[in-house]
Amino acid sequence: MYLAFQHTCNQFGEQAPGTIQEIHQFCTANFDIQFPQFDKIDVNGANESPLYTYLKSQKGFSGFDLNDKKGKFMDELLRKRDADYDKKSDIKWNFTKFLVSRDGRVVKRYEPTDKISNIEADITSELNP
Repeated sequence: MYLAFQHTCNQFGEQAPGTIQEIHQFCTANFDIQFPQFDKIDVNGANESPLYTYLKSQKGFSGFDLNDKKGKFMDELLRKRDADYDKKSDIKWNFTKFLVSRDGRVVKRYEPTDKISNIEADITSELNP
């Protein structure tokens, strides 16, 4: 069994200022999400959720695809704020994802610019080795 979940966090451009109920309603209406959402949490810093401390310790940031338009945009945006952003394991932006096996092994980390088709292929590979 693999777990899919969505964290809600307001640490990235203050894109999630509402309550968890408002955010869930927005995501359901605009993106037709069909999975549970965590309560609003911090994923970086002094008050970060212990779950994200663990996930980041297992799979740090491995970069954006700079050949991809979105990856290049994210790199330029974050590098303006912190020239060494890519050397830190922090979550860079909303919609960072982790593939976690049934035994708690963090298989892979996906950045918001990663293609869903690649994530689906990795899940299929894990389920059908």
